[in-house]
Formats: sequence, structure tokens, C-alpha cells
Amino acid sequence: MTEELYFIKTNPNIAKINLYNRLCREEENILNFLQPNGATNLELIKEKVKDSVEELSKEELSQIFSWFNKAYQSDHEEIKTQLFINGIDLFYEIPSVHHTENYLQILSTYEKLFQQNMNYIVDSKNFSEFLIYGIFVMEIINKEYDNENILSDYLKQDYQALYSSAENHPDLKNFDQKNSADLQRYFNDLYDLTRFYKGSIIQL
Repeated sequence: MTEELYFIKTNPNIAKINLYNRLCREEENILNFLQPNGATNLELIKEKVKDSVEELSKEELSQIFSWFNKAYQSDHEEIKTQLFINGIDLFYEIPSVHHTENYLQILSTYEKLFQQNMNYIVDSKNFSEFLIYGIFVMEIINKEYDNENILSDYLKQDYQALYSSAENHPDLKNFDQKNSADLQRYFNDLYDLTRFYKGSIIQL
């Protein structure tokens, strides 16, 4: 699980019971993913999960992902199901390393433009505004290919400042037609899946 980009919602109340208990039951298995200082790291992870799974660092959550990935490596849907049972909702993913790079390029530009550091755990309101910016960027790029985006037209009236910023996004020529259409879909999907969500979003 290295080339993809994952988008996660959490349920800390479920994690503090199910994930904590699983970490306790399967200590020997997860220790293989926590080297060096596996035992010490595991105790730290357990304490964080007991408080809130959102206190895990990016590296710690990645180690938990690797653990689940190894346990259910033949069935991607089962990985998602088991994570969900343990309070980690992997609700969307960008599967291509190339698309991930493009997405992160847009994110980096957004951070610089708005002087905002979108850490790996981000407030849903800030995440939503970034997605709207991304929707606008992709709509502007896709105009060249005659691809309309009804969602962009709908959002434009309420987010004129974001649209103006998107019009000045650098490197708009670096996206070909296929990649632009895919990225437009990713931004639209992510917006639809998070627009009414009030918690934090994790990008891993």
C-alpha cells in the first residue's frame, strides 16, 4: 500500500475498543511491523488508540495499515472491512501513482497560495475548500477538452475567490486529457463523500 493515496474517516469510540483489543490480542503479529523498538512503539500506539486513533502519527497509522494489508493481502475489500470494524474507514483511494502525484501537486500549490499547511490529518471544512479549489482547477483544464463539470458550475457562484485563484494555478498545461478527466472525477467524488462530514479527514 505505497503507491496509492488513501482517504480515511475515523471512529475513535470504536477504535478504542476494537482496535485496542486487537492490538492486545495480536501483539506478536504487529511487532513485525514496528521495528526497531517494537514493544515500546506498540505500547505507545495502544495508549494513543485508547485515547483517540487520530493521535497516531502518519508513520504509526501506516504501520497499522501494513499489518492489515499483510493479514488480508489477497482480498482488498476485506482489508477495508477489517479496518472499518476497527474504527478506520478507508472511504476512498486514488490508485495510480501518477494521479497521486498530480493530486499532491495541486495540494502543494493550494498550500502555498493560501498559506495553509494541510497536514495528513485535516479538518473537514479546510479539506472541503481545497477540494472545491481542485474541482475548479480541473474544470479550467478540462475546458480545453470540452468536458463540462456541472458541479463546478454549481459551486462557482458561492466560491468566486477560490475560482479566481484556480484560474491562476500554475502548470495548467501539464495535464493530458485522460489524466484530467480522472482527476476531475476524483475531486468530484471526494467532495460528494465529505461535503456533510464534520470530523477530520486523514490522507495517507
